[in-house]
Amino acid sequence: MNNQKPQKPTLSGQRFKTRKRDEKERFDPTQFQDCIIQGLTETGTDLEAVAKFLDASGAKLDYRRYAETLFDILVAGGMLAPGGTLADDMTRTNVCVFAAQEDLETMQAFAQVFNKLIRRYKYLEKGFEDEVKKLLLFLKGFSESERNKLAMLTGILLANGTLNASILNSLYNENLVKEGVSAAFAVKLFKSWINEKDINAVAVSLRKVNMDNRLMELFPANKQSVEHFSKYFTEAGLKELSEYVRNQQTIGARKELQKELQEQMSRGDPFKDIILYVKEEMKKNNISEQTVVAIIWSSVMSTVEWNKKEELVAEQAIKHLKQYSPLLAAFTTQGQSELTLLLKIQEYCYDNIHFMKAFQKIVVLFYKAEVLSEEPILKWYKDAHLAKGKSVFLEQMKKFVEWLKNAEEGNQQLSSQVELVNFGTLVH
Repeated sequence: MNNQKPQKPTLSGQRFKTRKRDEKERFDPTQFQDCIIQGLTETGTDLEAVAKFLDASGAKLDYRRYAETLFDILVAGGMLAPGGTLADDMTRTNVCVFAAQEDLETMQAFAQVFNKLIRRYKYLEKGFEDEVKKLLLFLKGFSESERNKLAMLTGILLANGTLNASILNSLYNENLVKEGVSAAFAVKLFKSWINEKDINAVAVSLRKVNMDNRLMELFPANKQSVEHFSKYFTEAGLKELSEYVRNQQTIGARKELQKELQEQMSRGDPFKDIILYVKEEMKKNNISEQTVVAIIWSSVMSTVEWNKKEELVAEQAIKHLKQYSPLLAAFTTQGQSELTLLLKIQEYCYDNIHFMKAFQKIVVLFYKAEVLSEEPILKWYKDAHLAKGKSVFLEQMKKFVEWLKNAEEGNQQLSSQVELVNFGTLVH
């Protein structure tokens, strides 16, 4: 009997190497930098040749991993140390934005290099955006000429959509703002951006990233006023940007005014308090009486749940508007304000079909309450009305306008109940 134990099977043979993709490749931006700089040196300052070199190199070099190094070289000529300085012992190239001529045409040519590169390698979009955000934070480390070139380039790339306006957040860095670097950079940037597009296109881009109301933050807190912004950018040759910011500020003030008005009305605050508040806001934000009367009309009409039946809504409207007539009268001291109110009433009655038959009744009410006077009503009837519902509203107003024309000179009020009924009003 054989007592010998059977041998266990063993694995033998060739030992397989770990797959290359599983190995942790050493991060070596210096070697990558040397390859890019050597190629740029060979192409020289011919930016068409530079674009072709970068296109071809993407197939051999790891752009995805070394995106920051690539963009550092193309902008500054070499890898940037924290703060924006080039290390003394690093290789550098003069084929870059910072070593180029400081003019718009040259920056437009460089913008094309970046456009072609990012169109070819779409995955570089995010890396490029991060690079520009970083460069903006490094502005203090660059010379004035380098900042100017970067500003022009950034404006062009914002205009053609290569960059998103959210990169401007970097300019709100406290130190950059405090030392005036942000505002000076913004001047060059917006000039090149508006030169490529126009102020309307710039406004759309800013609005998309909620930056349209933040431009005054380019200045320290004690200088964040429309007056200072307007003076600074107008003197720098950017009057259209100054006007845009002024308009944005007014729009913001109008929205706040309307919101506060509606709250005061819902609380039932006394009209004298509301009038005082509105006049202070008008003065503070330079809002015209015409704008204010339109806001008040809108606020008054939005505080009610209107009846859906046409025969009942007119009576409801007259009762409601009679209550608010003193408030409206306080802001129709000018003929143009009265005309603005008439147009708003016309527009509202047309847009809300249940009010179509109420237009004349509302106008007569406001005439009796001295919110509206003869001249603006006659002007509206003759040639200042809107096209909306024109034939219906002019027909409604025909008899009342004839009465106004034939009324005796002097204080022309509708004094009797009979006349009010004749004009089809529900005012009592």
